[in-house]
Amino acid sequence: MNDEAKRKQLRKYKAFATGLFVLMVIIFIITTILQKTNTSHWIGYVRAFSEAAMVGALADWFAVTALFRHPLGLPIPHTNLIENSKERLGDNLGSFVVTNFLSPQNIRPYIQKLKISNFVGEWLVKEKNQEILIKNLSDIVLDILNKLDDSVVSDFISKKVSEMTNGIKFNVIIGNGINYLLDKNDHQRIITNLSKQIKDYIIENDEMIEERVKKGSYSFIPSFVDNKIAEKIASGLSDFFKEVEEDPQHEIRSLITKKIYEFSLDLKEDPKWEGEFDNIKNGLLKNDKLNEYSNDIWASIKNTLTKELQEDHSSLKNYISKNLNEFSQNLKTDEKLQNKIDHWVRVTAYKYILKNTHQFGNLISSTVGNWKGKELSEKMELEVGKDLQFIRVNGTLVGGLVGLIIYTIANFFI
Repeated sequence: MNDEAKRKQLRKYKAFATGLFVLMVIIFIITTILQKTNTSHWIGYVRAFSEAAMVGALADWFAVTALFRHPLGLPIPHTNLIENSKERLGDNLGSFVVTNFLSPQNIRPYIQKLKISNFVGEWLVKEKNQEILIKNLSDIVLDILNKLDDSVVSDFISKKVSEMTNGIKFNVIIGNGINYLLDKNDHQRIITNLSKQIKDYIIENDEMIEERVKKGSYSFIPSFVDNKIAEKIASGLSDFFKEVEEDPQHEIRSLITKKIYEFSLDLKEDPKWEGEFDNIKNGLLKNDKLNEYSNDIWASIKNTLTKELQEDHSSLKNYISKNLNEFSQNLKTDEKLQNKIDHWVRVTAYKYILKNTHQFGNLISSTVGNWKGKELSEKMELEVGKDLQFIRVNGTLVGGLVGLIIYTIANFFI
């Protein structure tokens, strides 16, 4: 029922209660006149009833009216109670709601019934809902991207990169990375592959070795001797690197490992290397270059995201859709996941409500307190005014009956 319907209903019952009072006034006037010209005893009883009914009607009219306004506009003390006490009413109403509706024992049964996972799973499994969700998320992200100030984001990226790199010692990071590879023995594959490449290169380029030998040889040495020497050199080198390739325990491997460890230690501890890497870092990350990098990074990220979010079947949207499908299926079939999510929702909701019960009370109190006094009175009268008119009706009838009883007793005993 809207406010206009409530007003019509209130006017109807006010008119009924007032009409009953007017009827008693008319009866009182008529019976008073008749008593002067007629000696019938029943007239006195009717007059006593109407007289007491008028008093009861007026008393209850005053009581009901005093709740919402000053009767007849007169500033009588302890009237217009709702407007004058709206702050206290708001505080009491807030406290009442918090105490009786938001107590732990009252909210716990409802919280325990929460089962969000099934609902979310059933909702997400529908393709139409997924499309709505992805579209709304895309619109939100696009709106945020378009409203972001590019220069502010670029400055933020530049600042964070500068902060991250200021305290970083690249020589230590690279040294530790080398140590990690050595400790995992991953460098042996590099040595094996490199040995194979050198061996194959020697075998495939034996003519170049012959030319080199002949070029460095004396003119009086016969060519066949130079060729033999070149053949021996090529054969010896290829055999050596073949041994390194095939023998995991070859001594040259240990020697290389030792030298790399020494280089790694030197890289971490020698101030020369720290200075070298700092120079490289400072050269690459000068303010103007860093700003340029940041602008390029942000422009690339923004353009890519914008394109992905605007296209209907982009890679990003397909990826999100795929994960939503998997998530919705897991929500429907994985009881552990369901229980975990539901438990988290229940605990979070329970804690949040209990933690913020005073906020609900304050909200009610401030809302009622901020209403204009007249507005609050009107709202309250619309809600309960109809029922209060029956108090006036009852006051009229009960007052009349009491007056009749008193009159009867008085005539009987006197």
